Amino acid sequence: MKKIGLLADTHGWLDEKIVKALENCDEIWHAGDFGTIAIADELKRRTGVPLRGVYGNIDGQDIRSIYPESTGFTLETLPVFMQHIGGYPGKYAPGVKKKIQAAGAKLFISGHSHILKIQFDSALQCLHINPGAAGQQGWHTMRTLVTFCIDGDQLTNCQVIEMGPRGR
Repeated sequence: MKKIGLLADTHGWLDEKIVKALENCDEIWHAGDFGTIAIADELKRRTGVPLRGVYGNIDGQDIRSIYPESTGFTLETLPVFMQHIGGYPGKYAPGVKKKIQAAGAKLFISGHSHILKIQFDSALQCLHINPGAAGQQGWHTMRTLVTFCIDGDQLTNCQVIEMGPRGR
């Protein structure tokens, strides 16, 4: 079993609340718009666990040279697909539904909208998670991230963590 800390849209912001929320995670996943490579480096340094991620639309070449636009992988036995601009069930970004299907993903992770969303796509038999935005920039009112466990092919213990209003 692996505990995952999932965040997105930090936009160059990393505070103690984020680090505290990611304590005891086995991996951290960042669904894009890191803002700077320093955020990725600091997440890895402060948590001491592996970081998986994809670049977002605001990320520069420093991030893009390390993190891909999209990634598919299997953790435990759960196939995962992640892309920053991905949409959600019923409103996927162009080409994303085909990528989810090609990856055989049962978990699809995206960011970009700054809107926390956890929704099951019954047509694809795939759970979608957008953790909202952990940073200060954007239109969200509450900074959020999500933690969950992957045990075999099951996702369990999903928790939404609120880190306070944007701007505080």
